[in-house]
Amino acid sequence: MAVSAAGPGSPPLCNGSGDGGDPFDPEDWNLTAEELRLKYLGPPQSALFAPICAAYALIFAVGAAGNALTCLVITRHRALRTATNLYLLSLAAADLLLLLLGMPLELYELRHNYPFPLGAGGCLFRTLLFEAVCLASVLTVTALGVERYVAVAHPLRARALLTRARARRVIGGVWAAALLCALPNTSLHGIRELEVPGRGVVPHSALCTLVRPRPLYRLVVHATALLFFGLPMAVLGTLYLLIGLRLRRERRERRLWAPGRPLPAQRHPRGRVTKMLFVLVVVFGVCWAPFHVDRLMWSCVSHWTEELLQAFEYVHVASGIFFYLSSAANPVLYSLLSSRFREAFRRALGLPGGRRPQAGLPLLPHLPQARP
Repeated sequence: MAVSAAGPGSPPLCNGSGDGGDPFDPEDWNLTAEELRLKYLGPPQSALFAPICAAYALIFAVGAAGNALTCLVITRHRALRTATNLYLLSLAAADLLLLLLGMPLELYELRHNYPFPLGAGGCLFRTLLFEAVCLASVLTVTALGVERYVAVAHPLRARALLTRARARRVIGGVWAAALLCALPNTSLHGIRELEVPGRGVVPHSALCTLVRPRPLYRLVVHATALLFFGLPMAVLGTLYLLIGLRLRRERRERRLWAPGRPLPAQRHPRGRVTKMLFVLVVVFGVCWAPFHVDRLMWSCVSHWTEELLQAFEYVHVASGIFFYLSSAANPVLYSLLSSRFREAFRRALGLPGGRRPQAGLPLLPHLPQARP
């Protein structure tokens, strides 16, 4: 995700990239190693380091505190360890991994585009971390959407299906699938050093980048965008539409049975949850779309013009900001849209107004719970 500069005629390096085959240039004979790195790899520090660093610092502060509080309140209070909240715990853990491990490494790369300091093993770990956590987050959100649909559309069956034991098994399967599906992209990356015809390998030019054929990378990126963005968005959109239609039909039925009477107070949370689901889907799509556009653009464009390079730089910066913004948005949204979450936060922070969570009540209201 780091913004890296590249030489003339090639795009900035993005989560591993770079193609060799540069023709021999007689001027290279007279250039020093530093000048060769500047010519072919660009400046060692991104020109956008300062503004990106400021944005990342704000996102880190909000995201790390919010996700840490999420993990704290769910693990400390037995009453909050519901099936639904176990998915939120998994999502918060994934977000913390990105913020605590991924963001510092990316900021270092923004400050020092080259050489990559962690070697081949660190390069593989970096790629695997980003890919696996991204896929786990998407699968967790999708699984949570399926669980909410079952809770609303099939409330009687939900008591038997939506148990904590089942949620743990689903979460374990989600992380196992994410790690497995992250291996193809990880295997395409490694350490590549700048090699100039007639000069050999330039010292201190190691990059964590794409080392396999670009068509193979293009295939992996297209498959990932389809299976882990397009398909989940279609599934979530369909499920939340069905939830909204179901709740709308229930309201009409209640009005028919009791015309002129206000709706029961205990039904109101269902409407609030529907609104929250809509907001979560929108945030999910907005935050992850630039990430996939970034990778699709880099993998598909073969001839880079100055205009394309400039457009790609803007897309790449936006994808990085929204990429981490998604990790900070979840606890903020839950805090804004769930009174139980706000109460749990206040209690964890020792602030007035925080009541002890009631047993059996999830942070997200209306979902029936059952013991494993």
